[in-house]
Amino acid sequence: MTPATTPKVVLITGASSGIGEATAKLLAERGHHVVLGARRTERLEEIAEAIRAAGGSAEHHPLDVTEAEQARTFVEASHRRHGRVDVLVNNAGVMPLSKLEALRINEWNRMIDVNLRGVLHGIAAALPVMRAQGHGQFVNVASIGAHQVSPTAAVYCATKYAVWAVSEGLRQEVGGDIRVTTVCPGVTESELAESIADPVGREEMRTFRSVAIPASSIGAAIAFAIDQPADVDVSEIIVRPTASHA
Repeated sequence: MTPATTPKVVLITGASSGIGEATAKLLAERGHHVVLGARRTERLEEIAEAIRAAGGSAEHHPLDVTEAEQARTFVEASHRRHGRVDVLVNNAGVMPLSKLEALRINEWNRMIDVNLRGVLHGIAAALPVMRAQGHGQFVNVASIGAHQVSPTAAVYCATKYAVWAVSEGLRQEVGGDIRVTTVCPGVTESELAESIADPVGREEMRTFRSVAIPASSIGAAIAFAIDQPADVDVSEIIVRPTASHA
């Protein structure tokens, strides 16, 4: 893979598996320094060690994106160590699908806390740093669900549409020095479906995921957005299987 023109310090949330892990490995391969954040610290250590063994540069920190203070510590620790934060990839997400009539309120709240508040906490932590240094980029991972809704996915899609809306608002507010990219994956290989406890939602997702692309395909899209010249802002990328109807 062609090395990045300018190596950057890239922070990635939800980096212990799926899109986060694949993105970290791909960006490190391109010469960026990656900072991995997630709750599963043992898994983060394995990924960071694998990146370093392959010649890349990586570190990791424990992070629960639902806690604003942890998000702030995650960003500030990287800023102190490297003197800058070039990119924050807000990737952490959960997807416990169910029909609304199942009344899984705790799962609704969990999706709101992780998928939406987690992104807002990341923005709140990194935006002052990027403002002060005069540059930066947010890459917010939404979903194809930000553009279309399916049964069992009403709350999930609502959180992802909210991520899209927050990203667009942020882009309009900070345009000039700070770039904002929304990446909307279609069906992608990941652990997201494992959080589905509702039997109807689980069956719906089993059918939906019959065609899926590897998480590295989303990582490649993120790498593309990051590696554009400073005056080019890739506002949104939708990446889905060629054979997908959704």
